Amino acid sequence: MKIFYHYFLALRPHQWLKNFLLFIPLIATHQINNEKIFLSVLMFISFSFVASSVYIFNDLIDIAADKTHPRKKLRPFASKKIATNHGKLFGLLVLFFGITFGYYFVSKLFVKLILAYFIISTLYSFYFKQLIVIDICILAVLYTMRIIIGGLVLNIDLSVWLLVFSLFFFFSLAAIKRQAELVDLLKRKKFKILNRGYQTSDLPVISASALTAGYISVLIMAFYVNSPEVAKLYSQPKFLWGICLVLLFWITRISIITQRGNMHDDPIVFAAKDLFSHLSLFLIIIILIMGYLF
Repeated sequence: MKIFYHYFLALRPHQWLKNFLLFIPLIATHQINNEKIFLSVLMFISFSFVASSVYIFNDLIDIAADKTHPRKKLRPFASKKIATNHGKLFGLLVLFFGITFGYYFVSKLFVKLILAYFIISTLYSFYFKQLIVIDICILAVLYTMRIIIGGLVLNIDLSVWLLVFSLFFFFSLAAIKRQAELVDLLKRKKFKILNRGYQTSDLPVISASALTAGYISVLIMAFYVNSPEVAKLYSQPKFLWGICLVLLFWITRISIITQRGNMHDDPIVFAAKDLFSHLSLFLIIIILIMGYLF
């Protein structure tokens, strides 16, 4: 049974949280009905397996670097719980399942889009993650692609404000991810991240970039809240200004936590376990309900 558990861990199921971004078009436009919810669930399943195949191949590429990391060395491939050859075959099977599921249960358009996502993600794993700043930009694009894919497949027009907010917000999170790695390097008295282009001397710039992009995303959210699209969706859009305050709090807090060296390797995973992140999400949901009902 342990071997099945290791294969399950290789899928990085905690990363599937990111794929809930596929549901954002439904939530943002209030076009929620049983048919679109069901289709979104099918997209989520297919996309999760395709994304997992990318993580498997990425971990196979990063075995040497992961072995030197205090936490990543416990990953199935770095710890030799799964043989490299078995990992390659497993990654191909997971990719095949994800694409086949999407083809038969979602649409051909969806398959084309997830293949584009897979190609960009694979290029990132093999090459672009070694290029400073470009790697952060690509991560922001990959996050935003989930929202775009959800909108295209569900035939929902998305606000430009929403997409620009997503790019800046996820650029901030990607920069925080790099910031966390650099802070960890300083703690371990190392100079450079293996298979990455960053050095510990880059920490001030990366920290500033993370915080600045995060604040710009809040500013864009303010413009979005004040847009005609939102005025049509909410009876009291003025309540939505509270979301900006919550985001300012959350972004500033995780930036401080990261600088102190207490951030998880992935900010999304940190947020999933963090009480204040849960409370922030709860407040945003309450604000949205108030803006819609009152």
